[in-house]
Amino acid sequence: MTDLDYPRPMLVRPRWQDLTGPWGFATDAEDQGVRYRWHQDAAPFDRTITVPFPPESELSGIHDPDCPSVVWYRREVSLDRVPGPGERLLLHFGAVDYVARVWVNGVRVGDHEGGHTPFTLDVTEALVPAGGQVIVVRAEDERDDPSQPRGKQDWRTEPHGIWYHRTTGIWQPVWAEVVPDLHVRAVHWTPDVPGAAVVCEVELSRVPTSPVTVHVTVTLDDEVLAVQAFRTGRRRDRWAISLPAARHQMELARLLWSPERPTLLDAVVEVRDGDQVVDAARSYVGLRSVGIKDGRFLLNGQPRYLRLVLAQNYWPGSHLAAPSAEALRREVELAKELGFDGVRIHQKIEDPRFLAWCDRLGLVVWDELPSAYEYSNRMVERLTREWLELVERDRSHPSVITWVVFNESWGVWHGLDVEAQRSLTRALYHLTKSLDPDRPVISNDGWEHTESDIWGLHDYAPTGEPFRERYADRDGMDRILGDRPPARRTALLGDPVYRGQPVMLTEIGGTSLRPRDDEAWHGYATVASAGELKERVRDIVDAVLDSPEVAGFCWTQLTDTEQETNGLLTAGREPKIPFEEVRAILHRPARSVPAEAIDAARREARE
Repeated sequence: MTDLDYPRPMLVRPRWQDLTGPWGFATDAEDQGVRYRWHQDAAPFDRTITVPFPPESELSGIHDPDCPSVVWYRREVSLDRVPGPGERLLLHFGAVDYVARVWVNGVRVGDHEGGHTPFTLDVTEALVPAGGQVIVVRAEDERDDPSQPRGKQDWRTEPHGIWYHRTTGIWQPVWAEVVPDLHVRAVHWTPDVPGAAVVCEVELSRVPTSPVTVHVTVTLDDEVLAVQAFRTGRRRDRWAISLPAARHQMELARLLWSPERPTLLDAVVEVRDGDQVVDAARSYVGLRSVGIKDGRFLLNGQPRYLRLVLAQNYWPGSHLAAPSAEALRREVELAKELGFDGVRIHQKIEDPRFLAWCDRLGLVVWDELPSAYEYSNRMVERLTREWLELVERDRSHPSVITWVVFNESWGVWHGLDVEAQRSLTRALYHLTKSLDPDRPVISNDGWEHTESDIWGLHDYAPTGEPFRERYADRDGMDRILGDRPPARRTALLGDPVYRGQPVMLTEIGGTSLRPRDDEAWHGYATVASAGELKERVRDIVDAVLDSPEVAGFCWTQLTDTEQETNGLLTAGREPKIPFEEVRAILHRPARSVPAEAIDAARREARE
């Protein structure tokens, strides 16, 4: 197996045990399982589910679209390795939607709330000395709770509008690993391109009883770029690691990460106590900078016109869960083969292995929080907690270049009139900047921006002509941002200060092949044939690229998704238009960044 098979590619240890596959399964429609102590009784688990596929999906083996809100899982595990003296056994869950409660051998070992983010439990004290270890998970995913972040999961049994089948319970990998008592719990990387350095943050599992040395080696292929050792007696610490090989501008260029050259620096992080290596883990870092200036997005200090595609990353047979690890890689490859340089992951927190492939293959990512639907104090608490966990999980990935907190005012429907809702979008913007000051943050993509580093607008005009009229010049853009927004929703709330924010059309297109009379469909416009679809894509993209005021766009969408059949690919990932023809449409130079064509020519000549 490679590091990219490991469910947490940013912090990899060689020995781990995959716990996906068949588990016992039971539904609990009346929520009586805790009362009747199902965590100590094998009898209720009379069905088998394939983890990590949700029970609503076909690949789970359950395939119940009307699955009750409370479900239970049980598995007896023979451990590949039992922890010895001075070691611990960690049980990892990639994501369980929405509230999880976990027992090991009848002992309650922990809970987690938040359906899209990971959690880890130290289960050492619950292990039995001989025989199998019994793991039981109770998951609760209330379909009718609008304060719960749910993204595009439908509350109805049959999907309607733009919502899809639910994903209940375990939907990302489960795995176990034996670690030293004192081990690296988390590592984070922040590139410092001007300083020819990276900042390394390390969190240990506990405060060391006496100071230890954290030893970091950074390499590129077989070349050692940095070896540094840091003494610490703290649980969390951070250090700047100088990269002497990057101090000269020409040398720095070969180390920079970009979609064209997704260079990654490998890293080994060791905890040493004297001459003894207590723990060791592998990681990696991408050296790149992002920012905004004068209405343009900057990558490594240069203006870059972003050509993104909206990615639901939803599969017919497995819903939010990928059907395989290979499918995650293929999703990245498909976006690149079509000619896009990035994806806006829409209303979903994606599997970290997907982000790792974006890092490795060169695809930028807009990371977006799944929305809740009803504003309340409880919603604020839940949304904020899960958002903090998302930023913590993903902030080291070089492919992640933008954070998107809200989409189209979902959950903050009355931001125009209600100060509390405007305050929440501003607060989460500033909270995110306090955690990660380097990436652009969008408070509310589509419209009703309060404080945003990019002003993203959604415009589903069916042809190119309205784009040419609306975005032809600065006066037209001022009207759009003022009193003539394309979606009839105010583009900017309050009086935002212009700090060089680029304007991007972050949802356009949405054109479908004309559905059959008996086919469920939701979309924005239809055409009769693949040839007409190609010309419609060309018409709209040409008009957007011709605008001197637009700094990038996001096409809706990558694949057909249930009744939203407006993908450039079918739900089975087959192209409706040949890949090379879409690439040719997308790769015409944008008028707003004329230097891009020169940079591309220079890059091509160097290669």
